[in-house]
Amino acid sequence: MLGRSLFYAPLETQDGQLKHYAVNVRYFDWDEKADLYLNGAHHARAKLPAAFPVEGGTIEVATTTYGLKRMHYVDTTGATRVLKPDPASAEGLRARLAQRAPLVSRMIGILAVVILLTLLPFSLLQLAEMLSHTEFAQQFVDPFTSPLRLPEWASTPALVLSILAVIERALTLRNHWLIDFETGWFD
Repeated sequence: MLGRSLFYAPLETQDGQLKHYAVNVRYFDWDEKADLYLNGAHHARAKLPAAFPVEGGTIEVATTTYGLKRMHYVDTTGATRVLKPDPASAEGLRARLAQRAPLVSRMIGILAVVILLTLLPFSLLQLAEMLSHTEFAQQFVDPFTSPLRLPEWASTPALVLSILAVIERALTLRNHWLIDFETGWFD
């Protein structure tokens, strides 16, 4: 459940035949590749981010440090839709929660965004401080010390909360360059 993501895309061909595609992404794979299956048989493998050409469009797959950010079918007109997660996967369980308890799901999503936006200024200031202490930056600017610092006791809970928040956003395939800043700058 936590080591991989599995999504399905049943697609109808022009002659009305149904083809069942499945995309498998293993998170602890050093090669960072995704596998595409067609009707249960291995069909293709590609390095992430991947774009698998299929009849009638493309299946696009992209990841972040903490999970998926894109698992979409894009047809030839440009219309997109998210593939259906396997019910036993972490994404499938999160999708089931969203279906059964939409208010709870929405509150969890809002809480994740609030956590990430609250911690964003600290992250940006820490990044600026870290960069200003590099040998290259010191040629141009004086070393910068962040005026905002979390107390020692708050650092670990903040880290845990931010990891949980980005995992929540990855499980729902949500990704924004600013909100998910902490996940993107490691990629």
